[in-house]
Amino acid sequence: MSSAQEKRTPHVVIVGAGLAGIAAAIALKTQLGFHNFTIYEKADAVGGTWRDNTYPGCGSDVPAHWYSLSTDLNPKWQSYYATQPELRAYWEELWHKHDLVRHTVLNSTVVNAEWSNDAQRYTVDIQDTRTGEKKQVEAEVMFYAIGGFQAPLYPKDLHGLESFKGESFHSARWRHDAVLRKKRVGVIGNGCSAAQLIPEIARDPTVQVVNFCRTPQWFVPRRNIQYPGWVQWMFAHVPFLLRWYRNLIMARSDLGFLIFRKDNKLLVKIARKFLSMYIRSKAPKEEADKLIPNYAPGCKRIIVDPGYLESLNQPNVSLRWDALDSIVENGIKMKTGEVIPLDVIIFSTGYSLEATQLDIRGSKGVTIKEYHQSKGGPMAYLGSCTPGFPNAYILLGPNVASGHASVIFSEESQINLAVQLIRPVVEGKAKSFEITDEATEKYNDWLQNRLQSSVWTDCVSYYQAGRDSKTRIIATFPGPVSLFWWFCRSPKWELFRGVGAEAWNRERKQRKLTKWALSTLLLGLALGLGLESWRSLIKRVVAERAQGMFI
Repeated sequence: MSSAQEKRTPHVVIVGAGLAGIAAAIALKTQLGFHNFTIYEKADAVGGTWRDNTYPGCGSDVPAHWYSLSTDLNPKWQSYYATQPELRAYWEELWHKHDLVRHTVLNSTVVNAEWSNDAQRYTVDIQDTRTGEKKQVEAEVMFYAIGGFQAPLYPKDLHGLESFKGESFHSARWRHDAVLRKKRVGVIGNGCSAAQLIPEIARDPTVQVVNFCRTPQWFVPRRNIQYPGWVQWMFAHVPFLLRWYRNLIMARSDLGFLIFRKDNKLLVKIARKFLSMYIRSKAPKEEADKLIPNYAPGCKRIIVDPGYLESLNQPNVSLRWDALDSIVENGIKMKTGEVIPLDVIIFSTGYSLEATQLDIRGSKGVTIKEYHQSKGGPMAYLGSCTPGFPNAYILLGPNVASGHASVIFSEESQINLAVQLIRPVVEGKAKSFEITDEATEKYNDWLQNRLQSSVWTDCVSYYQAGRDSKTRIIATFPGPVSLFWWFCRSPKWELFRGVGAEAWNRERKQRKLTKWALSTLLLGLALGLGLESWRSLIKRVVAERAQGMFI
């Protein structure tokens, strides 16, 4: 080994400067005191989904105090559910606060990465998204923090968009220059994004909104309390108050996983009845039956109602449930032959889950996409580690998301696991760690077995590989996020194959032995002191009684 190799400082590459990428970088600095990392972001700004989604009404459906880092609580949230501008500002502030600017390279996409068993590191190809210029870097560790939702998704069976004479765009690429006033606007889709934007654009009575729906959705009330200045002041200055409030929200929200279990029949029945009553109380009577799903609540993501159901009562908002045939030059043609005239078409039809940036070749010579194909869909250990890909960690990977909780919390759990695994690597005490096939198979067998008794088998959704109900569920974790945190709290080192980690393993075992010996010693001292105390007490009682006999 050359002296240059001996002196090499390990390098960490983080792919993506969205929420997970920023969180991973902060953990490297604060938990490991490690600074030799680079974040590559393909866009010209940070912020991920809250940078890209700017449609009217955009915001989080998870309480803001939980939808934030546990290490960087924010006492200044304006309301229970934060808006897109607030959320983007929060993550940009963290990017500056932790001095991540100098670690970030914008307008740069990671094209691919390839592991060398000899060098025990990845060769990473980077391309400038503006000039096309390419370069290579090396990294001992890779974080893929590219998010769950990728490019905007358009209906494959809806043809003719190129013939439309009006304006058209996806909600994830909102056209702020588009004038909707006095226009007939068609919104295709009725998921979370559509539910948020329709009430906003329909505020103008001159905008005629036609919402084209295919599958009904479940809705829950949105009680969006506002935090006055004095509450924000207390959150900022009263010790432990904000932390207590966040934990309260987390504990209450995490109980929501119970309705996603089919065997909790009574709870599922109560949830269905309550949500049905809510829909009927808000929506037009003539639409209520069509708006209530026939699948269990939670099979598709439950929408926290931002006023969508009430907006359907407005004279300028209408629903169409019949099937779409094609897009024509002046609107949308239905299967019945009817043409709905439109000036603007907005696609609110979700996102592709295909991670084009996840192009990595590992220690066995196969790519991660080839590995996923061999398994019938994406698969990993704790959604993070993949057999054959040492020192590579996928944040928000397979079966990490939930239908009820904060994805930030789950990503922090993954990062906590990864930080412990890479500590020996960045400290120069090991070369790599790789999860075994056996551990991954065993974990995923447990996962899929448990998922079969979940409500996510009750319908077709993006939770399934290829959006096919006959395939594996690849998106969601079948339990409370507190259970996921418990799984990630500490690595089970025996499940990982280490390279160059012999000395570190001896050190770890020595620490474990020392800890056990110290605990045993303390327990022995405690028991000894306890026995001595009992002996002294007994002696004192006997002496007092003996003395009393002679009085």
